[in-house]
Amino acid sequence: MNVNRVERRRLIRLQKMEKTEMEVYRRLANREKNSKNKKIFEKISLQENNHYNILKEKTNEDVNYSIIRVQFHVLTAIFLGLTFSLKLMEKIEANAAAEYRDLGYVDIAKEEDEHEKELLSLLDEDALNYLSSIILGLSDALVELTGALAGLTLAFQELRIVALAGLVTGISASFSMAASEFLATKEENGSRSPIKAALFTGISYIVTVLLLVTPYLLLDSNNQVIFGLEPHLQALMITFIIGLFIIALFNFYVSVAQDKSFKGKFIEMGLILLVVTFISFIIGLVLRESFGL
Repeated sequence: MNVNRVERRRLIRLQKMEKTEMEVYRRLANREKNSKNKKIFEKISLQENNHYNILKEKTNEDVNYSIIRVQFHVLTAIFLGLTFSLKLMEKIEANAAAEYRDLGYVDIAKEEDEHEKELLSLLDEDALNYLSSIILGLSDALVELTGALAGLTLAFQELRIVALAGLVTGISASFSMAASEFLATKEENGSRSPIKAALFTGISYIVTVLLLVTPYLLLDSNNQVIFGLEPHLQALMITFIIGLFIIALFNFYVSVAQDKSFKGKFIEMGLILLVVTFISFIIGLVLRESFGL
């Protein structure tokens, strides 16, 4: 049966999507060492190829995949984890199943809705198994160090002193948090490794510390006043913005990887960060006046 021009364009676009996803799964399968994940990728890749061939029979046209999208999803999988990359790809093509139904391809739509989601849920990787440890390190570093930097900023008003104190405090706290997570995970008697849990907590803590302290290392005390803010207050403001940016990125990751709400968690963590920073700021001001610094 012939198809009209509009339907043909839709089918060709879907062909390109299927070819692209097939190539993504094929490349991930080739580099995957976990035999369970490798089988999942190979199975999905074969399924996407079948979808492509069904559409090709209708259009009589061969199309190529999008090299940009293939590279993007493969690199995302390498640096941010397999589950995040693949679920992000599925979210981008979230309307594909509805479009297939509209075009009369009910079987393909059903597979897009159910089968791939079922297979993706079987993926197993450390980034998700130890997500609670990452959350612990990241959230504690954000709240504790941002609060400490706010208090130190008002107490000393000297960028390098605040940076030094922040680094010493943050790095010491990261070892303490890692040790606590090691002991807590050991008591769980579950499948998680205490050493891995400690490493995820400690590394996420240290990375957050380094990002938050960076403004105090890059700015100079002799910089000019901007918008009425002295250099030490400029550094604190930038640190707070970096904190919000970290919260936004992390919650976006969690919202995609675990299908959770982004907005609610972002607002909650942002408000906590704001309140702690403000209280610590006031405490620093009071201490400075009390000690006559």
